[in-house]
Amino acid sequence: MPIFRHACFETSIAKPAALPPADGPEIAFAGRSNAGKSSAINTLADHTRLAYVSKTPGRTQLLNFFRLQCGARIVDLPGYGYAAVPEKVRRQWQWLIEDYLKTRDNLVGLVLMMDTRHPMTPLDRQMIGWFAPSGRPIHTLLTKSDKLSRGAATAVLNQVRAALAQANGGSGRFTAQLFSSLTKMGIEECERVVGTWLEAADG
Repeated sequence: MPIFRHACFETSIAKPAALPPADGPEIAFAGRSNAGKSSAINTLADHTRLAYVSKTPGRTQLLNFFRLQCGARIVDLPGYGYAAVPEKVRRQWQWLIEDYLKTRDNLVGLVLMMDTRHPMTPLDRQMIGWFAPSGRPIHTLLTKSDKLSRGAATAVLNQVRAALAQANGGSGRFTAQLFSSLTKMGIEECERVVGTWLEAADG
């Protein structure tokens, strides 16, 4: 059975002190506001309303935990980089995200969403920089790839892969793929990558 299917909402938290017990591997999902993160989670889970989708960026304001049938969790992080959010709130989100990524012992990897049309922004690079010292893998979903021609999307994918290879010293720990919630392209590839993370955690 696909890893993400039949995921169930478990809890939301606003402060690190409220984190649930670390009783299974966790996969964090992060991305710039309006990068299609919630839509991607819903597509992977085959659920239309698991993660809240809004036309207004910046609506995910908490760490949202979803339990998978295999016992692992998806952790949906607040979208970053939305200018209309008050500065105080942005600082709170940044603190919450950074604390979680740097201190959560059972976190096995980060799925990072980037809009195929606007990849590797300074904030994306900052997120990679936060997470890289953990030694854990990052898998980038280049979302909304249906908005580009096949050739243009492939060119972006190659550029992002080259940038990620440079960011991790060529270790292969950072990977990328094309993804579309509209056409369902890329679901199986994401499942395979995350599946290897979970197998390594179980081993």
